[in-house]
Amino acid sequence: MQAPSVGGVMLPRGNGQAVRLSRGASLTDFAEKINANPASLVGVMMNLGEMVTATQSVSDETLKLLADEMNFVLEIVSPEEEDRELLESFDIEFGEDEGGEEALVSRPPVVTVMGHVDHGKTRLLDAIRKTNVIAGEAGGITQHIGAYQVGAEVNGEDRRITFIDTPGHEAFTAMRARGAKSTDIAILVVAANDGVMPQTIEALNHAKAADVPIVVAVNKIDVEGADPTKVRGQLTEFGLVAEEYGGDTMFVDISAKQGLHIDQLLEAVVLTADASLDLRANPDQDAQGIAIESHLDRGRGAVATVLVQRGTLRVGDTMVVGDAYGRVRAMLDDKGENVEEAGPSTPVLVLGLTNVPGAGDNFLVVDEDRTARQIAEKRAARERNANFARKGVRFSLENLDEALKAGLVQELNLIIKGDASGSVEALESSLLQLDVGEEVDIRVLHRGVGAVTESDIDLATGSDAIVIGFNVRAAGRAQQMADREGVDVRYYSVIYQAIEEIEAALKGMLKPEYEEVELGTAEIREIFRSSKLGNIAGVLVRSGEVKRNTKARLLRDGKVVAENLTISGLRRFKDDVTEIREGFEGGINLGNFNDIKIDDVIATYEMREKPRG
Repeated sequence: MQAPSVGGVMLPRGNGQAVRLSRGASLTDFAEKINANPASLVGVMMNLGEMVTATQSVSDETLKLLADEMNFVLEIVSPEEEDRELLESFDIEFGEDEGGEEALVSRPPVVTVMGHVDHGKTRLLDAIRKTNVIAGEAGGITQHIGAYQVGAEVNGEDRRITFIDTPGHEAFTAMRARGAKSTDIAILVVAANDGVMPQTIEALNHAKAADVPIVVAVNKIDVEGADPTKVRGQLTEFGLVAEEYGGDTMFVDISAKQGLHIDQLLEAVVLTADASLDLRANPDQDAQGIAIESHLDRGRGAVATVLVQRGTLRVGDTMVVGDAYGRVRAMLDDKGENVEEAGPSTPVLVLGLTNVPGAGDNFLVVDEDRTARQIAEKRAARERNANFARKGVRFSLENLDEALKAGLVQELNLIIKGDASGSVEALESSLLQLDVGEEVDIRVLHRGVGAVTESDIDLATGSDAIVIGFNVRAAGRAQQMADREGVDVRYYSVIYQAIEEIEAALKGMLKPEYEEVELGTAEIREIFRSSKLGNIAGVLVRSGEVKRNTKARLLRDGKVVAENLTISGLRRFKDDVTEIREGFEGGINLGNFNDIKIDDVIATYEMREKPRG
């Protein structure tokens, strides 16, 4: 077989030689590897029926097509491998403790709480932390992840335990897997009245795959029908044998609601760690670890909760987290107090990053700002190239089934925006695991933290993607732009609703009966206190019209802070009115809801029946 030639120029033959390229590489990158002219590779692609420029990021499939044509074997370098090579180029080793035995000191165990939905994981964390997390969460489900440290007295000695608080819905196996990589011990919560459920088994298998010891918390022992013995028997079938039955797994009967036996559970965690694990790290090296959660704070900028795994992180250190970097301006512990340094197994909130990193991104401390910037920029460029290499066809969830049947689409492109990176990560991993047959692939073109912006709509327009807003809304003119361009923007406040709706659409079962129609938005300019009515918002109606007795939600910095509110009172000067139009000022009373601030936006809407077809 002769070597391909373009314009009389003979191109090199691979003869089975391997070519290593990263995701989203261009023909120029390929040409450099095989010592060829990029323009000639453009010609080869034209002969193959593909119009590609020399510098354009192309998909893995396109690169493979070119490699096969020229008899090269294409190897796409995994992001992890690429990252390791990147760090090696800066003489940085990640993940290894430096120094000998004498340099290592003991560290607290890092614990993740797992279990079936509604079996009381959040309430258990709540009881341990003695603060109320449940009240602020939609549907009673943990939507964000964070980390905090608690103390426990074991054999007269004060010990500390670090808890990672992960999303509670067990569909998020990728989030769980990532959590377990940073986890030493898993607490498996099983309700004594329900026993072992499908998601209990899923969480159990996940913990086993991660090879972490398990402590079982048998919860709800105070409710009717509770049978802790039955739970022990059921879990024996899955290889968890209680100590009292001759096994090596510690079972603790608790009531998170009543706060019963929480101390014994913490003691069991410490004893299991001592018996099964050698938890030591070097506190004297440069800090390394993992980002647990991150978000954009209006007053502080990009903030990230990081878990230090080895070394000591100090204020003033230069760190790089994924594609974000910066000098640590301040660190806060889980109580919101400033700390100067954080040793192994300590979670802290870090201020001073250039942008919001992804949950699960590794962090490391480097000597110079310039090194941090170069690593972050190369990571960002790699991610950008991989995103540019993806392409697709536009549609909405409603007409997806028709597009599938007509063969117009083979993949569903998504853009995911959320209020925190942990939620975005969890939603993305759950959607990518949906089993919808071979007709369609799901691709996440972009994910990020913050409101849906005009640039998101731009990307959706160009790539025919559907935009998902999780606990955030469209900012500024983004919604008008989406309406104009026909981009489908979906809003959710509970993760599994998004998963169910997209799965239903992919399976051709989506039959929407009602749709939400935005009526108007009003910006709060002043707040008036009334002894009879509570807080009254002095507003300027920015768009549409605000009507009495309609539904409303409160937005703060583009994020939804309250849902299912009702416009219970409207006033213009001293008169009660039924509506206030765009451009006019007035007063709005939201009934019993009083947590309003100046610059908040009240968005009103109604549910209208949507014609099917």
